[in-house]
Amino acid sequence: MSHTAVSAASLASKARVAPKFTRAGARGCAHSRSSAVKVTAAKGDVLLEVKDLTAKVAETGEEILTGVTLTIKEGETHAIMGKNGSGKSTFTKVLVGHPSYEVTGGTATFRGQDLFAMEPEERARTGLFLSFQSPIEVPGVSNTDFLRMMCNERRKSRGEPELDPLEFYGFLTPKLEQLNMDPSFLARNVNEGFSGGEKKRNEILQLAVMESEMSILDEIDSGLDVDALRDVAAAVNVLKEGDKGLLLITHYQRLLDAIHPDFVHVMQKGKIVQTGDVSIAAKLEEGGFEALTAK
Repeated sequence: MSHTAVSAASLASKARVAPKFTRAGARGCAHSRSSAVKVTAAKGDVLLEVKDLTAKVAETGEEILTGVTLTIKEGETHAIMGKNGSGKSTFTKVLVGHPSYEVTGGTATFRGQDLFAMEPEERARTGLFLSFQSPIEVPGVSNTDFLRMMCNERRKSRGEPELDPLEFYGFLTPKLEQLNMDPSFLARNVNEGFSGGEKKRNEILQLAVMESEMSILDEIDSGLDVDALRDVAAAVNVLKEGDKGLLLITHYQRLLDAIHPDFVHVMQKGKIVQTGDVSIAAKLEEGGFEALTAK
């Protein structure tokens, strides 16, 4: 599941079996760096808006993000590509409140609310979801119980009544059918004994249950064979319909061939250095990041 069972509150919901994190470091400090590319989107209202975001590793002080600016509107799909170490995954973790990173400048808002003024679980309850590359196993916790806890945390945040087990099964069954998922997932413990593809499918099921407005998928294609990638991409395409926002982190064009983004961004040295359409991915396949970002 997203990141680890221990830090899951910062990634999907307090219901994701995790303790409460404290926010590290300065939040929203005044900052003058603004060399990143700002996306001017063309669809609905703004979901996620990040301006001049800088952040460092809390333990070592190493600066990772050096001025990220990005706007995602309702109904848009964005992708960020970049070399290992360019700051892609750090960016996603900072947005959801991972305690290993300290924000040193800039702002981030979700539906106009200051993300850095919220605890990690609050960010999740408002509709921000992050799926990580390597979901861990949670022995002894059944998928059904785990998913129902997640669902009820989200419902409480929206002022809706909690679902009892029978009501939840009625809520969940259509989602399994919609995502073409085997109901046997429900009887298993969270990710225990799952293949890589099954773990990724389970992440998408969690996303479906959370009904999040803004989803960040960090290398959801990592470790998947062709068939598994096709199935996961098909499920994501179902969930991103309507006014939902989606941010993909990936190294490969093959994911973007299956989930078509409106914008593709290139990240380098902790900032977005280039923005365009999906043709950027094709250029990366041909000439690599050096050729694309060369001055």
